[in-house]
Amino acid sequence: MQTPATRFLDEHAVRYTEHVYSYVEHGGTAVSSESLGVPEHEVVKTLVMEDEERAPLIVLMHGDCKVSTKELARQAGRKRIAPCKPEVAQRHTGYHVGGTSPFGLRKALPIFVERSVLELPQIYINGGRRGFLVRITPAELARVLKPLPVSVALKE
Repeated sequence: MQTPATRFLDEHAVRYTEHVYSYVEHGGTAVSSESLGVPEHEVVKTLVMEDEERAPLIVLMHGDCKVSTKELARQAGRKRIAPCKPEVAQRHTGYHVGGTSPFGLRKALPIFVERSVLELPQIYINGGRRGFLVRITPAELARVLKPLPVSVALKE
């Protein structure tokens, strides 16, 4: 399945496998992890947020966790961080909400990753379309995105 994300992965020689599931509106990572039979902790959400100056940024987080925006703001050296509205997120990334991938973004954005995501043996992350995840190693994610590790996870 060709998307801007898979084109980016191919251009950067990232090895990945494709995983398709039936997308459910507002179903989140619980639906994809159950459909694919993988732990929700290994499904990584791509969250588009903005700081006090409305500058966008991306946070990669375990599917079964939330982001402490207060802690993220502190660790990222910002005053405040909050989620973007869906239409704003789409404008920044080029992706529809539910199909947002950190790969092949419309423009380069700062990317933060929950530190413990990098310790997993493999992760499932959006491949640029609703109902489509790619499985890669966290080492490859770190190599091509160079995200800034943070510790901001809150258990759901």
